[in-house]
Amino acid sequence: MSESDPLTHEIIGAAIDVSKELGNGLVESVYQTCLVFSLRARQLRVVRHPTLPVVFDGQLMNQAFKPDMIVEESVIVEVKAVSAILPVHHAQILNYMRLAKLSKGLLINFHAYPFKSGIKRFVF
Repeated sequence: MSESDPLTHEIIGAAIDVSKELGNGLVESVYQTCLVFSLRARQLRVVRHPTLPVVFDGQLMNQAFKPDMIVEESVIVEVKAVSAILPVHHAQILNYMRLAKLSKGLLINFHAYPFKSGIKRFVF
């Protein structure tokens, strides 16, 4: 996925708008809510906390995972509000992408400074 991918570019633009207006220091759920609002205002389809099944060894498990949001049925977006992105956060989004069978993902840390340093793109 290049930096010119139109959908991820639009999602990042919405995240930048949220960051500019709200700044640092809020909890993750506030940023999620405002990002969903901003994406929908841009006419993008967003599902927040979709319940997705876990299949193990060919069997549907009585468990599910809930990514923060899926945009346009093609990009998983994980929102963080942490002092630093850790390898476990990378593993989380990569696993969500694999389990959801989606090839694009964004990890967005609203506590990063400068903000753009907290945006990571992922592609399978």
